[in-house]
Amino acid sequence: MGKRVSVRQLTGSGAGGEKFTDTVGVLTSWDGDVLLITRRTGESVRVPEAALVAGKVVPAAPARRRGPSASFEELAGVCARSWQPVESEPLGEWRLRAASGFTRRANSVLPLGDPGVALDEALTRVRRWYGERGLPPYVQTATGAEGTQERLCAELERRGWRSEVTAEVRIAALAPLGDRDAEVSRVVLSRGVDETWLRRYQRSGVPGPHVLRVLNSGPSVWFATVSGEPGEPRGDGEPGENGEPGVPAAIGRCVVDGRWAGFMAVEVDPARRRQGLATAVMTALARRALEEGASAAWLQVESDNDGARALYDAMGFTVHHRYHHFRSF
Repeated sequence: MGKRVSVRQLTGSGAGGEKFTDTVGVLTSWDGDVLLITRRTGESVRVPEAALVAGKVVPAAPARRRGPSASFEELAGVCARSWQPVESEPLGEWRLRAASGFTRRANSVLPLGDPGVALDEALTRVRRWYGERGLPPYVQTATGAEGTQERLCAELERRGWRSEVTAEVRIAALAPLGDRDAEVSRVVLSRGVDETWLRRYQRSGVPGPHVLRVLNSGPSVWFATVSGEPGEPRGDGEPGENGEPGVPAAIGRCVVDGRWAGFMAVEVDPARRRQGLATAVMTALARRALEEGASAAWLQVESDNDGARALYDAMGFTVHHRYHHFRSF
């Protein structure tokens, strides 16, 4: 239990002989003659014991072919420091986080370790804490690397919690990103977020102080802006959003934390996509992070964002692990 395993099960038989399928993941339960295997992606697979043909323990973390070496514990801490809540409270080794509902990351439990009480009691306290703040209760869990939380995912599912969002945490060497041939001359870097940057990041009204606190949090924070050019048309001939005065064509955020540089909030005007602006923003931020002594890069991207995932594939980012936001209904 709790080990990464490979199991083979019988799925049927016919004229061509018996049919089998293999499942690799963490064995998270074996109850009622059913095995529950949680894959790297967080998907749970149920294997009836009667269909089980063979099984074996396999290495917990396959050797990485490229990218910096990193443990889950190290990366989880770096990610948490880059996007800090307005309010937090410990529950044993868990951390309850809130920021008036601005992003799930800043409004979810970070369960790194033992909550100090039985799981059911811990989840009762979680529901109460978020309920007192008028927020839905979320628990952020991770799968796919040594030391991640497949068993906790299974226990949450068993109790009726449901995963709403899955994202990949990707890593890469920083120097190749900074060495890319990108047009960085138009990228302006600043230490603080301003109204111009926010016009691209959040277009619906003026963000509250809790948003600014989260965005400005982190050990060493940098913001990148590429100004728009008024009147430049979209591909369909209609005026683009970048034609509005003061709305940037592209933005980005980077947090430098020791050897790590984390990239967030990389957004481009839809009318200006596929023009290299996202690459220029990330290259400019990478060069600044290299000057501060960083050597490794990380970022988070939702698993269904195919366009961004393709871009980061081309930049050399590989998946280290995945995280999931489980919500209680």
